[in-house]
Amino acid sequence: MKTIAVLPFANFSSDPENEYFTDGMTEEIINALAKIKALKVTSRTSSFYFKNKNIPISQIGKELNVGIILEGSIRLSGKAIRITAQLIDVAEDYHFWSETWDRQLENVFEIQDEISLLIAEKLREQFGHFEIQEHLVAKQTESLDAYEYSLKAKFHFNKWNPEDMHTAISLYDKALELDDKHVESYLGLADCYGFLATTSFMDHAEAWQKAAQLTHKAHQLNDRHAGVYYQLANLAFFTAVNYKEALRLTIKALEIQPNYVEAQQFMSFLYLIAGKRDRGVLHLNKALEIDPLSQETLFYKAYYNYKTENYEQTIELLDRCLEHNPKNIPASTVKSYCLIKQNRLDEAINYFDTIPSDIVIEADKIGVQAIAYALKNDAFNSEKLRNRLLEFAQNIENYHAQSYLFMLYAATGENDKAFEWIKEAMENNSPLLHLHFVDPLVNSIKTDPRYTEFQKVIFQEIPEVKKAKKKKELLDKETALNYTNRLLKYIEEEKPFLDPNLSLRTLAEQIKINPNQLSWLLNESLNKNFSEFINGYRVQHFKEKVADTSQRHLTLLALAYDSGFNSKTVFNTFFKKVTGQTPKEYWKEATMK
Repeated sequence: MKTIAVLPFANFSSDPENEYFTDGMTEEIINALAKIKALKVTSRTSSFYFKNKNIPISQIGKELNVGIILEGSIRLSGKAIRITAQLIDVAEDYHFWSETWDRQLENVFEIQDEISLLIAEKLREQFGHFEIQEHLVAKQTESLDAYEYSLKAKFHFNKWNPEDMHTAISLYDKALELDDKHVESYLGLADCYGFLATTSFMDHAEAWQKAAQLTHKAHQLNDRHAGVYYQLANLAFFTAVNYKEALRLTIKALEIQPNYVEAQQFMSFLYLIAGKRDRGVLHLNKALEIDPLSQETLFYKAYYNYKTENYEQTIELLDRCLEHNPKNIPASTVKSYCLIKQNRLDEAINYFDTIPSDIVIEADKIGVQAIAYALKNDAFNSEKLRNRLLEFAQNIENYHAQSYLFMLYAATGENDKAFEWIKEAMENNSPLLHLHFVDPLVNSIKTDPRYTEFQKVIFQEIPEVKKAKKKKELLDKETALNYTNRLLKYIEEEKPFLDPNLSLRTLAEQIKINPNQLSWLLNESLNKNFSEFINGYRVQHFKEKVADTSQRHLTLLALAYDSGFNSKTVFNTFFKKVTGQTPKEYWKEATMK
């Protein structure tokens, strides 16, 4: 698969406040290229890790495991915008294409589409066939101001803290005041409230209710948006407690956009909590391919190790998460479970006193301590904390306390009470039932026959993501042969390769076939990509010129340009790749004959 990372474009505007716009444009190009199913595009989080860092391209390519890097800059002045972009072959370490656009800002979506399509075309020309849609970027809104508010909101959202989250909410609200049909702002707002709900910085029920209203509005406006189905999946899991529906909706998101890293992460999570480790690791690995440097992906990797009971590796990964963000609530919680499983019971008891007090959930602290004391055979402290959990659990909304009672019953061998909790949790639609049912902390009850029966009912039949059906060949054998003959005849007679601006798309227009068909034809019938095919003719033409004594007054570079090359670097690199010699070595050898 072709792999690319889009590095954050540099802000060359005189106003540093335009950083939000530069970041937003970069992200839009990432999202556009991610729609191409045959292209693996590194997600925003990992690409932006290298922002403002002076690191060699070869090292970036290695860390992200990609073959191509896109980098560029944006200069915004009033309503005028200049964008530059260049593509770099990581292995060969050379720029094989660059372009500059001078455009007007009111056409921002057309600009994004134009740039993304051209980048996709150049990747296909250089590295082989994949199909490209007619458009990669749709017009989000008629209001440029609404779009700018949404970009500013996204800029603050990506800082992942409560203060910036509230700033993002106010900016998304402003965007929707200007355009109440802006899907991206509805989804952005839903994301904000989901963050506040899961991190307990807002009332759980109120935040999820707002997220639900916003997501359903987005769904009404666009039922073919991967982000819509991802948000609906989160709602199905965390609010409706419908595991199967959450799985179905996540699968739908991935069918629309296989490169959607958050959906790959969530799919891994859904399989892991059902005990389907083999399926879970497949999606985790896909998430790691797309987003190898993300803190969120790192947490899911730790979570996989926890579910597979590799506690030492789990703690190592969680500590990396916590070093980056000491207020990472899920990382802290899972680490406390690992301490129990490693029999580091005193550390588990004191753990919540070592983390920031404003992220401590009281039920988590009491629950972990109750289990640790029970396993220490400290009946007095365990019973005291159990009673506190029972008091907390009287409030039907206190799911945390209820789930810790379940894990405490399992840990102390009180199987009947543990299964009674499972039964009640199913009746009450507890959102933590699925989360803790296969947790390693309840291993002691997994040999009980009742456990297997409940597991069948709770998770039912779990569907898999369907493998994409093999697509029908773009051309049948007879048509492919006819088109190949037409192409080769045109090349020999018209010599279009002498045009330095020749592209796959313009050549397709000249011989009157679809660009996707020409790309396929070159790869399948001639076993070459466009660049190899055209530059092969250019190299041959260069050789003919070198052999012509009347041309020897010209420089090597002049002969290369006369042969259709428009870049010294591309000429030198490709010539040596084909002939095994540098142009200078070839010239010297040829002129001595």
